[in-house]
Amino acid sequence: MNTNSKHNHEYWMQEALSLAEKGKGAVSPNPMVGCVIVSENGEKVGEGFHKKFGEAHAEVHAVQSIKDRDTLKNATVYVTLEPCSHQGKTPPCAQMLAKLPIQTVVVAMQDPNPSVNGKGILHLRNNGIEVEVGVLKKKAEKLNEFFIHHQTFGRPFITLKVAQTSDGYIAAADGESQWITGKESRRMVHQWRAEYDAVLVGRTTAMVDNPSLTVRHVSGRQPRRIVIDGPYELPKELNLFSDKFEEKTTILTWNKEASATDADPMLKVMKQNYFRGEVIQLSKVDGHVDLRQAFKVLGEKGITSVLVEGGQQLSSALVRQGMVDKLELFIAPKLLGAGTRSFINIGINKMKEIAELKDSTWTKVGNDILLTGYF
Repeated sequence: MNTNSKHNHEYWMQEALSLAEKGKGAVSPNPMVGCVIVSENGEKVGEGFHKKFGEAHAEVHAVQSIKDRDTLKNATVYVTLEPCSHQGKTPPCAQMLAKLPIQTVVVAMQDPNPSVNGKGILHLRNNGIEVEVGVLKKKAEKLNEFFIHHQTFGRPFITLKVAQTSDGYIAAADGESQWITGKESRRMVHQWRAEYDAVLVGRTTAMVDNPSLTVRHVSGRQPRRIVIDGPYELPKELNLFSDKFEEKTTILTWNKEASATDADPMLKVMKQNYFRGEVIQLSKVDGHVDLRQAFKVLGEKGITSVLVEGGQQLSSALVRQGMVDKLELFIAPKLLGAGTRSFINIGINKMKEIAELKDSTWTKVGNDILLTGYF
C-alpha cells in the first residue's frame, strides 16, 4: 500500500478524527485530538487520542501503543491537530515526534493557539521530517469548533437550543412548557449538556421551570450551570442553588451589594444556608446583565462552549445582539395557537434584514424535527 497517496492520507486521517471524537466532553478547554501511526509498508501500528484534560496527548498514547518500535522507521504519523510545541500540563509533542525515526507527519489543521500556531510544524521540518498540512481540514475544524472559536475570539462558542411547537410557541398561555418535544429530543439535549462546558438559563426560566440542568438520560460529565440573575433575587431553594451540584452553579448579576457580600468567604459562611457556587458581578446595560461582558469573563475562565436553554427574552436578546453562533431548533408536530413565542423583537423589520442560517440541516428526532444552523 502506498501510504503517501492522497486517498490513503484521507483514509488514515478519518481514522484519526474518529479517535479524536472519543475525547468529546472530557478534554476541554483542550482540543480533541486523534493520532494514527502507519508503518512504511502501509500497516497501522499505533493509535491514540487525548482522553482527558491534563493527561497525555494523542501522539503520546499512539507511540506508547506500538508493540514493535522498529516499525517506527520511516513511518507516517497522522494527527488531527498540529503537534504542540510548548510545555503545558504535558511535554511538547512536536519535540517527542522529532526524536523518532519517522519520515512524515500528516496534519489536518494548524493549531490556532498562539503558543503553537505553526511552531510545531516548523520544529518537525527543522528536524528533517516531511510535514503535510490540510488533509480533511474542514472536518477537523468542525470537530473542534468550540476550541477554535475560543482561541480566536476569547469567548465561548454559544449554541442556542429552542424547543417549539409547529406554530412557533415555546410555552402555553399559562406558562407551562413541559413537554413540547418528545423523549428522544430531550435525551439529545442531555447528551449536549455532557459535551458543552456550561449550560445557561435566564432568571425567568430558573424561576418558572426550576431546572436542574444536569446530565441524567445519558452518561457523561456534569456541566457548569450558569444562571443570569441581574437583581440577585432568585430563591436559594431552587435546584440550581441547593442540589448536590450546587458548587457547579455560577450566578451572573449586576447587583454589586449582593455579589460583594456573597464573594466574601467570611460573610458567606456566616449565612445559615450560604451558596456554595460562584457569583460574578457584571455591568448593567438597559436594566439587564451585560451579555457581552458576561461571555468575555466566562471565556477568560476557560469556558469554551455554552449551551443556552433560555426562554423568549434571553434567546431574543442573544440573537438581537448577534451573539449566537449556532442554533439547535426542535420543532414538535404540535399546535398551541397562543402562548409564548420563540423569539420577539430581534431587531429585524424588513425582509432584506432577515437572519439566514448557514450550513443548515434538518434531522428527524423521534416525532420531532431538528433544525441546525449557524449564524
